[in-house]
Amino acid sequence: GNEDLPTAVNITWSSINFKTILQWQPKPSGYFYTVEIHGQTSDIKRKCILTSETECDVTDALRNVNETYTAHVLSVRPAEMDDFEEPPYAVSEKFTPYSQTVIGKPEIEAYSQKGSILNVVFKDPLTPYVFPNGSFQSIQDIFQHNLEYKLYYWQDQSSGKKSVTTKSHKFEVSVDSGKNYCFCVQGIIPSRREKRNGQESKVLCTSVGGSIFDEYGTEVFIIIAVIAVAVFTLAIVLPVVLCKRKKAQKARAVREKELLNGV
Repeated sequence: GNEDLPTAVNITWSSINFKTILQWQPKPSGYFYTVEIHGQTSDIKRKCILTSETECDVTDALRNVNETYTAHVLSVRPAEMDDFEEPPYAVSEKFTPYSQTVIGKPEIEAYSQKGSILNVVFKDPLTPYVFPNGSFQSIQDIFQHNLEYKLYYWQDQSSGKKSVTTKSHKFEVSVDSGKNYCFCVQGIIPSRREKRNGQESKVLCTSVGGSIFDEYGTEVFIIIAVIAVAVFTLAIVLPVVLCKRKKAQKARAVREKELLNGV
């Protein structure tokens, strides 16, 4: 029978932007796993039937994102899958996609820094779920007014971060003119108790073409000053040296002439 088969342990839900993977241990030997998704109000859905893997993509069994689900991971031998005897199984913790999926990284579409204004435009992360017309739903489509975004920004080479929030898809913030700024964007669900903060986008930095002194500081100023002093000194000393040399040549020529006349 099946009763002597080991059952799954360490069952975990891993979910980003509503793409949800169920994982467990151990690797099966001489038997297989089948996953059943049990919703509070929906029918049982079977996924990854007779798999020898230890993970299963259950995204499409969780389309009602507000429902709370549990997963039963069944341990079965292939020949006994259709037996009336119930196979041994392990039960996961409860999982509600709407309140537990992690918000993924927003994608920065465009940014500019003109004068003292930094503009950043970004896109929502997409989910695996589609509209009837085939286009993917974004996390904004699902969370709607419960979703907001935070922009973190700071002067390049500095650690002092500032932040602002928006419910739109763009930021416009005041910055110091002529200074480069770095920034990133993060989705947030303020109503959540856990997993409120999403993943941060990649960090990008502006390049407003500051002066060479901004970039390299006093070292460049010192080098330029030394070169200037050297050039100034040369400008004064060189004419004096040349003038003395000319006088010496003239005096020598006069002496040579006198000597020749004397002869």
